[in-house]
Amino acid sequence: MRTDGFRGKDFITLLDWTQEEVEAILDVATDLKRRRAQGEDHRHLLPSKTLFMIFYNDSIRTRNSFEAGMTQLGGHAHYLDTGGKMYMPALPGDEIAYTTERVSDVARVLSRMGEGIAIRCYGDPVKWVYGRANEMIRNFAYWADIPVLNMEDDKYHPFQALADILTVREKFGAFKGVKFVMSWAYSASVHKPRAVPQSAIIAASMMGCETVLCRPPEMELDPEVLAACNQYAEMNRTTFTVTDDFENAFEGAHVVYPKAWAPYVFFKPPVGEDSEEKAQAINQQYKDWICTKDIMETAAKDAIYMHCLPADRTQEVTDEVIDKTEGPGWRSVVFDEAENRLHVQKAVMNLVMR
Repeated sequence: MRTDGFRGKDFITLLDWTQEEVEAILDVATDLKRRRAQGEDHRHLLPSKTLFMIFYNDSIRTRNSFEAGMTQLGGHAHYLDTGGKMYMPALPGDEIAYTTERVSDVARVLSRMGEGIAIRCYGDPVKWVYGRANEMIRNFAYWADIPVLNMEDDKYHPFQALADILTVREKFGAFKGVKFVMSWAYSASVHKPRAVPQSAIIAASMMGCETVLCRPPEMELDPEVLAACNQYAEMNRTTFTVTDDFENAFEGAHVVYPKAWAPYVFFKPPVGEDSEEKAQAINQQYKDWICTKDIMETAAKDAIYMHCLPADRTQEVTDEVIDKTEGPGWRSVVFDEAENRLHVQKAVMNLVMR
């Protein structure tokens, strides 16, 4: 398809993009990955372009993949530290004198100086008010004259989802008939947003996988996301299933993706009860929700284990699962998946920041 219309478009959630557009992004990412492996130089694609990166939360993969990607495309990524090194962009009502600056002002200033704004924000910076970080990123997009890229908020992590489905396509060649199981898994920490699981099931169902969401009843996800997944399943004539049966959910699965997220009681009202104590108690009830070799043996013979990283080893997953990257049978592809963050981000930046 023609990609001329991608220029200047924000990338906040896959829900804002069509299946055909996402397929085009994957095709560009695959081409860029192949050409880089052949030693081609891509610095002519975004020469002298600037991406401003605003991090409210720390990161290894996200920051480094965006910085490396911009360098490889010929541009530069500016890291903007909100930890006391700059005025923190804030929405009306969240402002503190001599500490914050309104989002509308920051967005318009940066629009005069570069070609893209990327933002990562969830959890503590928005006091675990579910949706507040997404609202802020959308406010940036409203005021900015350049593309706004979501590096993860409290609802969506679209670049991780792109890396996930690119990895699935690389390993299985297509999406039709692929059973993709996104499951909650135990972690001692409840400070984990919903962004990864929600974006993963959006991407899997959008692309036509047989998508399964496995979670304890207290770990329900956003009804809006679940409704979208059902619509994608109907569109693709596939299935989207929700279950709380951890032991049986992975039977015959091609993609095994167990990952912790917070119980809904942890979030502030109206979504939850603002109770870390209750959330911790709920988590402790499901300490046996861990991805083990026995779990992987119930999956398809060529199944892949996926995780966005960092994984809580011995809690979400055992070492023998996450470290089995070679050999016969199922295997872990977490490092392929992590590398693909670089390629999908380069594809999106090349398409929207030209």
